[in-house]
Amino acid sequence: MVVAAVLCLCAAVAVGILGLWLLSRPRTDDPRRQILRAVAPTQLAAAVMLAAGGVVALAAPSHTGVLAVIACVVGALGTVVAGCWQSAKVVAQAEAATVADADCAGACASCALSCR
Repeated sequence: MVVAAVLCLCAAVAVGILGLWLLSRPRTDDPRRQILRAVAPTQLAAAVMLAAGGVVALAAPSHTGVLAVIACVVGALGTVVAGCWQSAKVVAQAEAATVADADCAGACASCALSCR
């Protein structure tokens, strides 16, 4: 159980540092970097979950520790996956709106007349 606890704590530190690093980067127009920056808060939440699982695995009896580690790892993974999904969806919608605006270029009359 000590090995699982140490792995959870190391993963928590790594994910937390990555999340803080992504939040410290300046904002850009690059969609990939926008997604990564938007996922940073969920990475910090996952780091807290992993740290909690590691602490419980160290302090609790082994059968309780195993359940806590499994629950925390699954919760952390689910949180990051949901954050990635939501961030990618928002950026894709923003890009679609930008492309739609660029195609029309504000000339609604010419679009309407060209269809006739």
